Amino acid sequence: MSPPQTPHPQPALGRAVRELREKQETSLERLAPEAGIAANTLSVIERGDANPTWETVRGIASALGVTISELAKLAESFEN
Repeated sequence: MSPPQTPHPQPALGRAVRELREKQETSLERLAPEAGIAANTLSVIERGDANPTWETVRGIASALGVTISELAKLAESFEN
């Protein structure tokens, strides 16, 4: 069962998360539990089909070893 999609997706945030994860050469399956979420949830976020909660963003940033502001700055660089 897939997590519900949101009417307010965040594609730039998803792209930033994916870029950082790939730079660290880690898989969705490895990063997701460290972030406190399921791998399919992280996949939906990376695809830009979700608007994660603040708690989820905090967990992802922590698992990636970056601050929320660093993650937000990278996401902002991907916005049109």
